[in-house]
Amino acid sequence: MRTKLALAAAVAMVMAAPASAQEAVGDWAGVLGEGPTALRVVIHISRDAEGDLGGTLDSPDQNARGIALAEVVAGEGKLAFSVPAILGKYQATWDENAKLWTGTWEQNVGPSPLNLSAAPRPAPLPANWRASDDDIAKALDARIAPRTGQGMVAGVVEPEGRRVIARGPAASVTFDGTTLFEIGSISKVFTALILSDMVNKGQVALDDPAEKYLPAGHHMPGRNGRKITLKDLSMHMSGLPRLPDNMPMGDPEDPYADYSEALMLAFLDGYQLPRDIGEKYEYSNLGAGLLGYLLARAAGSDYETLLRERITGPLAMSDTAVTLSPAQAKRLAPAFDMYMRPAKPWLLPTLMGAGGIRSSADDMLKFAAAALDPQSPIGPAMKTALANRVDTGDPRFQQALGWQVGHPEEGREIVIHNGGTGGFRSALALEPAKQRGVVALANSGAEPSATDIALHVLVGAPVTATPPIPPAPPPPVVRTEVTLPAAELDRVVGRYELLPNLVMTVARRDEGLTAALTNAPTLPIFAEAPLSFFWKAVNAQVRFTTDESGKVTAAEFTQDGQHLTAKRLEP
Repeated sequence: MRTKLALAAAVAMVMAAPASAQEAVGDWAGVLGEGPTALRVVIHISRDAEGDLGGTLDSPDQNARGIALAEVVAGEGKLAFSVPAILGKYQATWDENAKLWTGTWEQNVGPSPLNLSAAPRPAPLPANWRASDDDIAKALDARIAPRTGQGMVAGVVEPEGRRVIARGPAASVTFDGTTLFEIGSISKVFTALILSDMVNKGQVALDDPAEKYLPAGHHMPGRNGRKITLKDLSMHMSGLPRLPDNMPMGDPEDPYADYSEALMLAFLDGYQLPRDIGEKYEYSNLGAGLLGYLLARAAGSDYETLLRERITGPLAMSDTAVTLSPAQAKRLAPAFDMYMRPAKPWLLPTLMGAGGIRSSADDMLKFAAAALDPQSPIGPAMKTALANRVDTGDPRFQQALGWQVGHPEEGREIVIHNGGTGGFRSALALEPAKQRGVVALANSGAEPSATDIALHVLVGAPVTATPPIPPAPPPPVVRTEVTLPAAELDRVVGRYELLPNLVMTVARRDEGLTAALTNAPTLPIFAEAPLSFFWKAVNAQVRFTTDESGKVTAAEFTQDGQHLTAKRLEP
Protein backbone atom coordinates (compact mmCIF):
# COMPACT_ATOMS: atom_id res chain seq x y z
CA MET A 1 0.00 0.00 0.00
CA ARG A 2 2.98 2.33 0.01
CA THR A 3 3.11 5.20 -2.45
CA LYS A 4 6.58 6.51 -1.70
CA LEU A 5 10.06 5.31 -2.60
CA ALA A 6 10.50 3.49 0.68
CA LEU A 7 10.86 -0.26 1.28
CA ALA A 8 12.99 -2.35 3.63
CA ALA A 9 16.65 -2.21 2.57
CA ALA A 10 18.72 -5.16 1.39
CA VAL A 11 22.49 -5.40 1.16
CA ALA A 12 23.76 -2.56 -1.02
CA MET A 13 26.02 -3.34 -3.95
CA VAL A 14 25.96 -1.39 -7.23
CA MET A 15 26.48 -3.56 -10.31
CA ALA A 16 28.76 -2.69 -13.20
CA ALA A 17 27.76 -0.10 -15.79
CA PRO A 18 26.39 -1.40 -19.08
CA ALA A 19 28.90 -2.51 -21.68
CA SER A 20 27.03 -0.60 -24.38
CA ALA A 21 25.18 2.64 -23.68
CA GLN A 22 22.64 1.78 -26.44
CA GLU A 23 21.65 -1.42 -24.60
CA ALA A 24 18.99 -1.11 -21.89
CA VAL A 25 20.48 -3.98 -19.91
CA GLY A 26 22.79 -2.59 -17.23
CA ASP A 27 22.73 -0.07 -14.43
CA TRP A 28 21.38 3.46 -14.82
CA ALA A 29 21.43 6.38 -12.40
CA GLY A 30 19.54 9.66 -12.19
CA VAL A 31 18.09 12.24 -9.80
CA LEU A 32 14.38 12.73 -9.21
CA GLY A 33 13.38 16.25 -8.16
CA GLU A 34 15.51 19.22 -7.16
CA GLY A 35 16.96 20.85 -4.06
CA PRO A 36 16.87 19.31 -0.60
CA THR A 37 14.09 16.88 -1.55
CA ALA A 38 15.94 15.45 -4.57
CA LEU A 39 16.28 11.66 -4.59
CA ARG A 40 18.95 9.62 -6.32
CA VAL A 41 17.56 6.68 -8.30
CA VAL A 42 19.47 3.64 -9.57
CA ILE A 43 17.84 1.24 -12.04
CA HIS A 44 19.21 -2.27 -12.59
CA ILE A 45 17.93 -3.93 -15.79
CA SER A 46 18.77 -7.54 -16.67
CA ARG A 47 17.71 -10.16 -19.19
CA ASP A 48 16.91 -13.75 -18.15
CA ALA A 49 17.69 -16.99 -19.97
CA GLU A 50 14.42 -16.72 -21.95
CA GLY A 51 15.34 -13.22 -23.10
CA ASP A 52 12.75 -11.40 -20.95
CA LEU A 53 13.72 -8.11 -19.35
CA GLY A 54 13.37 -7.46 -15.62
CA GLY A 55 15.06 -5.44 -12.96
CA THR A 56 14.99 -3.49 -9.72
CA LEU A 57 15.00 0.10 -8.50
CA ASP A 58 17.14 1.49 -5.68
CA SER A 59 16.56 4.77 -3.84
CA PRO A 60 19.87 5.15 -1.97
CA ASP A 61 18.79 8.33 -0.18
CA GLN A 62 15.93 6.40 1.43
CA ASN A 63 17.94 3.23 1.99
CA ALA A 64 15.43 1.41 -0.24
CA ARG A 65 16.86 -1.25 -2.54
CA GLY A 66 15.68 -4.07 -4.73
CA ILE A 67 12.20 -2.70 -5.53
CA ALA A 68 10.97 -4.88 -8.39
CA LEU A 69 10.33 -3.50 -11.86
CA ALA A 70 7.50 -4.83 -14.04
CA GLU A 71 6.47 -4.48 -17.69
CA VAL A 72 10.05 -3.70 -18.74
CA VAL A 73 10.06 -2.90 -22.46
CA ALA A 74 13.08 -1.67 -24.43
CA GLY A 75 13.85 -1.33 -28.13
CA GLU A 76 14.10 1.15 -30.98
CA GLY A 77 15.46 3.81 -28.66
CA LYS A 78 12.65 3.53 -26.10
CA LEU A 79 12.56 2.29 -22.50
CA ALA A 80 9.53 1.82 -20.25
CA PHE A 81 8.74 0.04 -17.02
CA SER A 82 6.44 0.21 -14.00
CA VAL A 83 7.22 -0.18 -10.29
CA PRO A 84 4.06 -1.70 -8.78
CA ALA A 85 5.13 -1.56 -5.13
CA ILE A 86 5.29 2.24 -5.17
CA LEU A 87 2.69 2.98 -7.86
CA GLY A 88 5.30 4.37 -10.24
CA LYS A 89 6.02 4.14 -13.96
CA TYR A 90 8.71 5.45 -16.29
CA GLN A 91 8.94 6.15 -20.03
CA ALA A 92 12.02 7.42 -21.85
CA THR A 93 13.75 7.75 -25.20
CA TRP A 94 17.49 7.39 -25.89
CA ASP A 95 19.46 10.60 -26.49
CA GLU A 96 22.46 9.50 -28.51
CA ASN A 97 24.31 12.80 -28.21
CA ALA A 98 23.96 13.01 -24.42
CA LYS A 99 24.27 9.23 -23.97
CA LEU A 100 21.30 9.01 -21.59
CA TRP A 101 17.63 8.08 -21.35
CA THR A 102 15.49 11.22 -21.37
CA GLY A 103 12.24 10.40 -19.66
CA THR A 104 9.36 11.03 -17.31
CA TRP A 105 8.60 9.45 -13.95
CA GLU A 106 4.97 9.28 -12.81
CA GLN A 107 3.92 8.50 -9.26
CA ASN A 108 0.57 9.52 -7.82
CA VAL A 109 0.60 13.26 -8.38
CA GLY A 110 1.78 13.74 -11.94
CA PRO A 111 4.90 13.48 -14.10
CA SER A 112 8.42 14.54 -13.14
CA PRO A 113 11.49 14.57 -15.40
CA LEU A 114 13.98 11.77 -14.78
CA ASN A 115 17.02 11.27 -16.99
CA LEU A 116 19.11 8.13 -16.58
CA SER A 117 22.75 7.78 -17.54
CA ALA A 118 25.05 4.80 -17.19
CA ALA A 119 25.79 4.28 -13.51
CA PRO A 120 29.49 4.63 -12.74
CA ARG A 121 31.35 1.66 -11.42
CA PRO A 122 31.48 1.86 -7.64
CA ALA A 123 34.75 2.85 -6.10
CA PRO A 124 36.59 -0.11 -4.59
CA LEU A 125 36.05 -0.48 -0.88
CA PRO A 126 39.02 0.83 1.09
CA ALA A 127 41.64 -1.77 1.93
CA ASN A 128 42.33 -2.53 5.60
CA TRP A 129 39.39 -0.39 6.62
CA ARG A 130 38.83 0.34 10.30
CA ALA A 131 36.47 3.17 11.19
CA SER A 132 37.76 5.38 13.97
CA ASP A 133 35.57 6.47 16.85
CA ASP A 134 35.62 10.02 15.45
CA ASP A 135 34.51 8.79 12.02
CA ILE A 136 31.62 6.85 13.55
CA ALA A 137 30.62 9.79 15.75
CA LYS A 138 30.57 12.14 12.76
CA ALA A 139 28.32 9.73 10.83
CA LEU A 140 25.91 9.51 13.77
CA ASP A 141 25.92 13.27 14.33
CA ALA A 142 25.15 13.94 10.66
CA ARG A 143 22.33 11.40 10.67
CA ILE A 144 20.51 12.77 13.72
CA ALA A 145 21.20 16.50 13.13
CA PRO A 146 17.94 17.28 11.25
CA ARG A 147 15.86 14.90 13.40
CA THR A 148 14.82 16.42 16.69
CA GLY A 149 14.36 13.59 19.16
CA GLN A 150 16.43 10.94 17.39
CA GLY A 151 19.59 9.42 18.83
CA MET A 152 21.76 6.54 17.62
CA VAL A 153 24.10 3.97 19.08
CA ALA A 154 26.70 2.06 17.06
CA GLY A 155 28.81 -0.80 18.36
CA VAL A 156 31.80 -2.61 16.91
CA VAL A 157 33.30 -5.99 17.78
CA GLU A 158 36.68 -6.79 16.22
CA PRO A 159 39.94 -8.56 17.06
CA GLU A 160 41.10 -5.39 18.83
CA GLY A 161 38.11 -5.48 21.19
CA ARG A 162 34.68 -3.88 21.48
CA ARG A 163 33.60 -0.25 21.42
CA VAL A 164 30.31 1.64 21.58
CA ILE A 165 29.73 5.14 20.22
CA ALA A 166 26.46 6.78 21.24
CA ARG A 167 24.76 10.02 20.40
CA GLY A 168 21.73 11.02 22.43
CA PRO A 169 18.85 13.00 20.96
CA ALA A 170 19.18 15.99 23.31
CA ALA A 171 21.17 17.26 26.25
CA SER A 172 18.51 15.99 28.63
CA VAL A 173 18.63 12.43 27.29
CA THR A 174 21.69 10.21 27.35
CA PHE A 175 22.07 7.18 25.10
CA ASP A 176 24.72 4.55 25.75
CA GLY A 177 25.37 0.85 25.31
CA THR A 178 22.58 -0.03 27.74
CA THR A 179 19.84 2.00 26.01
CA LEU A 180 17.17 -0.38 24.74
CA PHE A 181 15.69 -0.39 21.24
CA GLU A 182 13.22 -2.54 19.32
CA ILE A 183 15.37 -4.54 16.88
CA GLY A 184 12.46 -5.48 14.62
CA SER A 185 13.26 -8.07 11.98
CA ILE A 186 16.68 -8.90 13.41
CA SER A 187 14.44 -11.05 15.62
CA LYS A 188 14.16 -13.40 12.62
CA VAL A 189 17.86 -14.24 13.04
CA PHE A 190 17.26 -15.30 16.64
CA THR A 191 14.30 -17.43 15.51
CA ALA A 192 16.45 -19.06 12.83
CA LEU A 193 19.18 -19.86 15.36
CA ILE A 194 16.62 -21.44 17.69
CA LEU A 195 15.53 -23.57 14.70
CA SER A 196 19.15 -24.48 13.88
CA ASP A 197 19.89 -25.39 17.49
CA MET A 198 16.83 -27.65 17.66
CA VAL A 199 17.84 -29.26 14.36
CA ASN A 200 21.39 -29.88 15.59
CA LYS A 201 20.01 -31.53 18.74
CA GLY A 202 17.60 -33.75 16.80
CA GLN A 203 14.49 -32.12 18.23
CA VAL A 204 13.10 -31.04 14.85
CA ALA A 205 14.24 -31.39 11.23
CA LEU A 206 14.51 -28.68 8.60
CA ASP A 207 12.28 -30.73 6.31
CA ASP A 208 9.61 -31.34 8.94
CA PRO A 209 6.21 -30.24 7.64
CA ALA A 210 5.19 -27.12 9.51
CA GLU A 211 1.74 -28.63 9.88
CA LYS A 212 3.21 -31.27 12.21
CA TYR A 213 3.45 -28.71 15.00
CA LEU A 214 0.07 -27.00 14.61
CA PRO A 215 -2.69 -27.64 17.15
CA ALA A 216 -4.95 -30.60 16.34
CA GLY A 217 -7.66 -29.76 13.87
CA HIS A 218 -5.70 -27.09 12.01
CA HIS A 219 -3.62 -27.37 8.85
CA MET A 220 -1.14 -25.53 6.66
CA PRO A 221 -1.87 -24.68 3.04
CA GLY A 222 -0.15 -26.93 0.52
CA ARG A 223 0.14 -27.10 -3.24
CA ASN A 224 0.70 -29.85 -5.81
CA GLY A 225 1.42 -32.42 -3.14
CA ARG A 226 4.14 -30.31 -1.47
CA LYS A 227 3.91 -29.18 2.14
CA ILE A 228 5.51 -26.13 3.71
CA THR A 229 8.48 -27.09 5.86
CA LEU A 230 10.22 -25.33 8.76
CA LYS A 231 13.08 -24.57 6.37
CA ASP A 232 10.70 -22.94 3.89
CA LEU A 233 9.43 -20.62 6.62
CA SER A 234 12.91 -19.55 7.72
CA MET A 235 14.12 -18.93 4.15
CA HIS A 236 10.99 -17.07 2.95
CA MET A 237 10.22 -19.75 0.35
CA SER A 238 6.85 -20.90 1.74
CA GLY A 239 4.56 -19.01 -0.62
CA LEU A 240 2.85 -17.39 2.37
CA PRO A 241 2.21 -13.65 2.01
CA ARG A 242 4.16 -10.95 3.80
CA LEU A 243 1.20 -10.47 6.16
CA PRO A 244 -2.07 -12.35 6.63
CA ASP A 245 -5.23 -10.74 5.33
CA ASN A 246 -7.19 -11.03 8.57
CA MET A 247 -5.19 -8.68 10.80
CA PRO A 248 -7.71 -6.45 12.61
CA MET A 249 -5.16 -3.61 12.99
CA GLY A 250 -7.44 -1.93 15.48
CA ASP A 251 -4.58 0.44 16.28
CA PRO A 252 -2.57 1.32 13.13
CA GLU A 253 0.23 2.60 15.36
CA ASP A 254 0.57 -0.89 16.90
CA PRO A 255 -0.59 -3.10 14.02
CA TYR A 256 0.30 -6.57 15.35
CA ALA A 257 -1.00 -6.10 18.89
CA ASP A 258 -4.48 -7.53 18.29
CA TYR A 259 -3.43 -10.39 15.99
CA SER A 260 -4.26 -13.52 18.00
CA GLU A 261 -3.33 -17.18 17.72
CA ALA A 262 -6.93 -17.95 16.77
CA LEU A 263 -6.82 -15.46 13.89
CA MET A 264 -3.52 -16.87 12.61
CA LEU A 265 -4.83 -20.44 12.69
CA ALA A 266 -8.03 -19.39 10.92
CA PHE A 267 -5.98 -17.72 8.20
CA LEU A 268 -3.82 -20.82 7.67
CA ASP A 269 -6.87 -23.08 7.55
CA GLY A 270 -8.44 -21.05 4.76
CA TYR A 271 -5.49 -19.74 2.73
CA GLN A 272 -4.69 -20.98 -0.78
CA LEU A 273 -1.11 -20.60 -1.98
CA PRO A 274 -0.81 -18.55 -5.19
CA ARG A 275 2.21 -20.57 -6.44
CA ASP A 276 4.24 -23.66 -5.69
CA ILE A 277 6.18 -23.85 -2.44
CA GLY A 278 9.85 -23.09 -3.06
CA GLU A 279 9.17 -21.49 -6.44
CA LYS A 280 9.93 -17.92 -5.46
CA TYR A 281 11.60 -15.99 -2.64
CA GLU A 282 9.09 -13.71 -0.94
CA TYR A 283 9.92 -12.07 2.39
CA SER A 284 7.21 -13.01 4.89
CA ASN A 285 6.73 -11.63 8.38
CA LEU A 286 3.89 -14.12 8.75
CA GLY A 287 6.17 -17.05 7.89
CA ALA A 288 8.90 -16.04 10.33
CA GLY A 289 6.44 -15.31 13.13
CA LEU A 290 4.69 -18.62 12.50
CA LEU A 291 8.06 -20.40 12.69
CA GLY A 292 8.68 -19.01 16.18
CA TYR A 293 5.21 -20.15 17.24
CA LEU A 294 5.75 -23.67 15.86
CA LEU A 295 9.18 -24.08 17.44
CA ALA A 296 7.70 -23.20 20.83
CA ARG A 297 5.00 -25.84 20.32
CA ALA A 298 7.59 -28.39 19.22
CA ALA A 299 9.57 -27.73 22.40
CA GLY A 300 6.49 -27.75 24.64
CA SER A 301 7.41 -24.24 25.72
CA ASP A 302 6.92 -20.62 24.64
CA TYR A 303 9.00 -18.38 22.41
CA GLU A 304 10.40 -16.17 25.16
CA THR A 305 11.56 -19.22 27.11
CA LEU A 306 13.25 -20.69 24.03
CA LEU A 307 14.99 -17.38 23.40
CA ARG A 308 16.27 -17.23 26.96
CA GLU A 309 17.30 -20.89 27.24
CA ARG A 310 19.04 -21.26 23.89
CA ILE A 311 20.53 -17.82 23.14
CA THR A 312 20.26 -14.97 25.60
CA GLY A 313 20.92 -17.06 28.72
CA PRO A 314 24.05 -18.86 27.47
CA LEU A 315 25.40 -15.56 26.08
CA ALA A 316 24.57 -13.55 29.24
CA MET A 317 22.41 -11.15 27.21
CA SER A 318 20.37 -9.95 30.17
CA ASP A 319 18.95 -6.94 28.31
CA THR A 320 17.55 -8.88 25.34
CA ALA A 321 13.91 -9.93 25.67
CA VAL A 322 10.42 -9.62 24.27
CA THR A 323 8.85 -8.52 27.56
CA LEU A 324 10.80 -5.87 29.45
CA SER A 325 10.92 -5.53 33.22
CA PRO A 326 9.80 -2.18 34.67
CA ALA A 327 13.45 -1.21 35.13
CA GLN A 328 14.27 -2.11 31.53
CA ALA A 329 11.22 -0.27 30.21
CA LYS A 330 12.65 2.94 31.67
CA ARG A 331 15.72 2.44 29.45
CA LEU A 332 13.70 1.92 26.24
CA ALA A 333 14.47 4.82 23.91
CA PRO A 334 11.52 7.09 23.08
CA ALA A 335 10.17 6.14 19.65
CA PHE A 336 9.42 8.42 16.67
CA ASP A 337 7.94 7.71 13.23
CA MET A 338 9.35 8.71 9.84
CA TYR A 339 8.11 12.29 10.35
CA MET A 340 9.62 12.46 13.87
CA ARG A 341 6.22 12.31 15.51
CA PRO A 342 6.04 10.26 18.74
CA ALA A 343 5.37 6.60 17.99
CA LYS A 344 4.19 3.65 20.05
CA PRO A 345 6.29 0.60 20.88
CA TRP A 346 5.06 -2.46 19.02
CA LEU A 347 3.62 -5.61 20.57
CA LEU A 348 3.65 -8.88 18.62
CA PRO A 349 1.93 -11.42 20.88
CA THR A 350 1.51 -14.09 18.19
CA LEU A 351 4.20 -13.24 15.62
CA MET A 352 6.94 -12.23 18.08
CA GLY A 353 9.48 -14.45 16.30
CA ALA A 354 9.28 -12.09 13.32
CA GLY A 355 10.05 -8.84 15.12
CA GLY A 356 9.23 -8.73 18.81
CA ILE A 357 12.67 -8.57 20.47
CA ARG A 358 14.21 -5.58 22.27
CA SER A 359 17.92 -5.28 22.92
CA SER A 360 20.84 -2.91 23.56
CA ALA A 361 24.10 -2.26 21.74
CA ASP A 362 26.04 -3.94 24.56
CA ASP A 363 23.96 -7.10 24.28
CA MET A 364 24.01 -7.09 20.48
CA LEU A 365 27.81 -6.96 20.56
CA LYS A 366 27.78 -10.06 22.76
CA PHE A 367 25.56 -11.69 20.17
CA ALA A 368 27.75 -10.56 17.25
CA ALA A 369 30.91 -11.86 18.96
CA ALA A 370 29.26 -15.23 19.58
CA ALA A 371 27.98 -15.41 16.00
CA LEU A 372 31.56 -14.91 14.77
CA ASP A 373 33.00 -17.59 17.10
CA PRO A 374 32.49 -21.23 16.01
CA GLN A 375 33.23 -22.33 19.58
CA SER A 376 30.56 -20.14 21.19
CA PRO A 377 27.26 -21.55 22.50
CA ILE A 378 25.58 -20.49 19.24
CA GLY A 379 28.52 -21.38 16.97
CA PRO A 380 27.06 -24.73 15.78
CA ALA A 381 23.67 -23.11 15.12
CA MET A 382 25.34 -20.35 13.08
CA LYS A 383 27.11 -22.98 10.99
CA THR A 384 23.82 -24.71 10.24
CA ALA A 385 22.03 -21.44 9.50
CA LEU A 386 24.63 -20.27 6.98
CA ALA A 387 25.07 -23.68 5.35
CA ASN A 388 21.52 -23.50 3.97
CA ARG A 389 21.03 -20.85 1.27
CA VAL A 390 18.74 -20.03 -1.63
CA ASP A 391 18.97 -17.48 -4.41
CA THR A 392 16.54 -14.59 -4.03
CA GLY A 393 16.34 -13.34 -7.60
CA ASP A 394 18.52 -10.39 -6.61
CA PRO A 395 22.17 -11.12 -7.49
CA ARG A 396 23.29 -8.94 -4.59
CA PHE A 397 22.27 -11.31 -1.82
CA GLN A 398 21.28 -14.86 -0.90
CA GLN A 399 18.91 -15.94 1.85
CA ALA A 400 20.20 -18.29 4.54
CA LEU A 401 18.21 -19.49 7.54
CA GLY A 402 17.21 -16.11 8.93
CA TRP A 403 20.34 -14.28 7.75
CA GLN A 404 20.92 -12.55 4.42
CA VAL A 405 24.32 -13.03 2.82
CA GLY A 406 25.65 -10.22 0.63
CA HIS A 407 28.73 -9.77 -1.50
CA PRO A 408 30.00 -6.16 -1.45
CA GLU A 409 32.81 -7.10 -3.84
CA GLU A 410 34.18 -10.25 -5.43
CA GLY A 411 35.50 -12.76 -2.95
CA ARG A 412 34.02 -10.95 0.05
CA GLU A 413 30.97 -11.98 2.09
CA ILE A 414 28.84 -10.11 4.61
CA VAL A 415 26.20 -11.69 6.84
CA ILE A 416 23.48 -9.15 7.60
CA HIS A 417 19.95 -8.41 8.73
CA ASN A 418 18.20 -5.17 9.51
CA GLY A 419 14.95 -4.33 11.19
CA GLY A 420 12.27 -1.71 11.53
CA THR A 421 9.18 -1.15 13.64
CA GLY A 422 6.97 1.92 13.86
CA GLY A 423 9.53 3.97 15.77
CA PHE A 424 12.85 2.11 15.55
CA ARG A 425 15.45 1.01 12.97
CA SER A 426 18.33 -1.43 13.41
CA ALA A 427 21.07 -3.18 11.47
CA LEU A 428 23.49 -5.99 12.32
CA ALA A 429 26.30 -6.81 9.88
CA LEU A 430 29.14 -9.33 10.23
CA GLU A 431 32.22 -10.09 8.18
CA PRO A 432 33.27 -13.54 9.43
CA ALA A 433 36.50 -13.61 7.42
CA LYS A 434 37.76 -10.57 9.32
CA GLN A 435 36.08 -11.42 12.63
CA ARG A 436 34.33 -8.05 12.67
CA GLY A 437 30.74 -7.12 13.41
CA VAL A 438 28.75 -3.90 13.67
CA VAL A 439 25.38 -3.04 15.16
CA ALA A 440 23.57 0.28 14.60
CA LEU A 441 20.39 1.24 16.47
CA ALA A 442 18.11 4.27 15.99
CA ASN A 443 14.92 5.41 17.69
CA SER A 444 12.95 6.65 14.69
CA GLY A 445 11.47 5.36 11.46
CA ALA A 446 13.08 8.13 9.40
CA GLU A 447 15.13 7.00 6.41
CA PRO A 448 17.97 6.60 5.71
CA SER A 449 18.46 4.96 9.06
CA ALA A 450 20.90 2.34 10.33
CA THR A 451 21.91 0.02 7.49
CA ASP A 452 24.17 2.35 5.51
CA ILE A 453 25.97 3.41 8.70
CA ALA A 454 26.50 -0.22 9.75
CA LEU A 455 27.96 -1.04 6.32
CA HIS A 456 30.13 2.07 6.41
CA VAL A 457 31.59 1.12 9.77
CA LEU A 458 32.07 -2.51 8.74
CA VAL A 459 33.52 -2.23 5.22
CA GLY A 460 33.89 1.48 4.42
CA ALA A 461 30.83 1.73 2.16
CA PRO A 462 29.65 5.33 1.61
CA VAL A 463 27.14 6.87 4.00
CA THR A 464 23.97 8.21 2.42
CA ALA A 465 23.33 11.93 2.84
CA THR A 466 20.59 12.69 5.37
CA PRO A 467 17.74 14.73 3.85
CA PRO A 468 15.46 17.03 5.84
CA ILE A 469 12.45 15.42 7.45
CA PRO A 470 9.53 15.79 5.01
CA PRO A 471 6.35 17.53 6.16
CA ALA A 472 3.97 15.13 7.85
CA PRO A 473 0.77 14.41 5.92
CA PRO A 474 -2.41 15.90 7.32
CA PRO A 475 -4.05 13.79 10.01
CA PRO A 476 -6.59 11.29 8.74
CA VAL A 477 -10.17 12.45 8.51
CA VAL A 478 -12.27 10.83 11.21
CA ARG A 479 -14.54 8.41 9.38
CA THR A 480 -17.62 6.60 10.66
CA GLU A 481 -18.22 3.01 9.67
CA VAL A 482 -21.71 2.11 8.49
CA THR A 483 -23.37 -1.19 7.68
CA LEU A 484 -24.38 -1.78 4.07
CA PRO A 485 -26.62 -4.51 2.64
CA ALA A 486 -24.80 -7.48 1.16
CA ALA A 487 -25.82 -6.42 -2.33
CA GLU A 488 -24.01 -3.08 -1.89
CA LEU A 489 -20.82 -4.96 -0.95
CA ASP A 490 -21.13 -7.51 -3.74
CA ARG A 491 -21.45 -4.89 -6.47
CA VAL A 492 -17.91 -3.52 -5.89
CA VAL A 493 -16.16 -6.91 -5.69
CA GLY A 494 -13.68 -7.19 -8.55
CA ARG A 495 -10.29 -6.19 -9.90
CA TYR A 496 -9.26 -2.59 -10.65
CA GLU A 497 -6.19 -1.63 -12.68
CA LEU A 498 -4.33 1.33 -11.16
CA LEU A 499 -1.21 1.04 -13.32
CA PRO A 500 0.16 -1.59 -15.72
CA ASN A 501 0.78 -4.70 -13.60
CA LEU A 502 -0.68 -3.00 -10.49
CA VAL A 503 -4.17 -4.21 -9.65
CA MET A 504 -6.37 -3.65 -6.62
CA THR A 505 -8.43 -6.74 -5.83
CA VAL A 506 -11.60 -6.24 -3.77
CA ALA A 507 -13.07 -9.42 -2.31
CA ARG A 508 -15.75 -10.55 0.16
CA ARG A 509 -14.55 -11.90 3.50
CA ASP A 510 -17.01 -12.99 6.17
CA GLU A 511 -19.46 -10.08 6.53
CA GLY A 512 -17.26 -7.43 4.93
CA LEU A 513 -14.72 -6.62 2.24
CA THR A 514 -10.94 -6.80 1.83
CA ALA A 515 -8.70 -5.03 -0.65
CA ALA A 516 -5.16 -5.76 -1.78
CA LEU A 517 -2.79 -4.15 -4.25
CA THR A 518 -0.43 -6.36 -6.25
CA ASN A 519 2.39 -7.61 -3.97
CA ALA A 520 0.91 -5.84 -0.93
CA PRO A 521 -0.93 -7.21 2.12
CA THR A 522 -4.65 -7.85 1.97
CA LEU A 523 -6.44 -5.60 4.47
CA PRO A 524 -10.08 -5.08 5.46
CA ILE A 525 -11.91 -2.02 4.13
CA PHE A 526 -14.94 -0.46 5.79
CA ALA A 527 -17.98 1.29 4.35
CA GLU A 528 -18.73 4.92 5.14
CA ALA A 529 -21.44 5.24 2.47
CA PRO A 530 -22.63 3.29 -0.55
CA LEU A 531 -19.70 2.95 -2.98
CA SER A 532 -17.34 4.66 -0.50
CA PHE A 533 -14.89 2.69 1.68
CA PHE A 534 -11.85 3.35 3.82
CA TRP A 535 -8.94 1.53 5.44
CA LYS A 536 -8.31 1.70 9.19
CA ALA A 537 -4.73 0.41 8.96
CA VAL A 538 -3.57 3.19 6.60
CA ASN A 539 -4.83 6.65 5.66
CA ALA A 540 -6.47 5.51 2.43
CA GLN A 541 -9.90 5.53 0.84
CA VAL A 542 -11.54 4.20 -2.29
CA ARG A 543 -14.67 5.53 -3.98
CA PHE A 544 -16.28 3.46 -6.72
CA THR A 545 -17.99 5.05 -9.72
CA THR A 546 -20.73 3.71 -11.94
CA ASP A 547 -22.05 4.11 -15.46
CA GLU A 548 -25.58 5.22 -16.35
CA SER A 549 -26.94 1.73 -15.72
CA GLY A 550 -25.53 1.66 -12.19
CA LYS A 551 -22.78 -0.86 -12.97
CA VAL A 552 -19.50 -0.21 -11.14
CA THR A 553 -16.87 0.61 -13.78
CA ALA A 554 -14.00 2.34 -11.98
CA ALA A 555 -12.49 3.28 -8.63
CA GLU A 556 -10.76 6.37 -7.28
CA PHE A 557 -8.03 5.41 -4.81
CA THR A 558 -6.61 8.00 -2.40
CA GLN A 559 -3.80 7.68 0.13
CA ASP A 560 -2.42 10.58 2.19
CA GLY A 561 -3.98 13.04 -0.24
CA GLN A 562 -2.56 11.41 -3.39
CA HIS A 563 -4.91 10.02 -6.02
CA LEU A 564 -5.05 7.27 -8.65
CA THR A 565 -7.97 6.32 -10.88
CA ALA A 566 -8.48 2.66 -11.75
CA LYS A 567 -10.64 1.04 -14.38
CA ARG A 568 -12.52 -2.13 -13.48
CA LEU A 569 -11.25 -5.24 -15.23
CA GLU A 570 -13.60 -7.82 -16.61
CA PRO A 571 -13.54 -11.16 -14.75
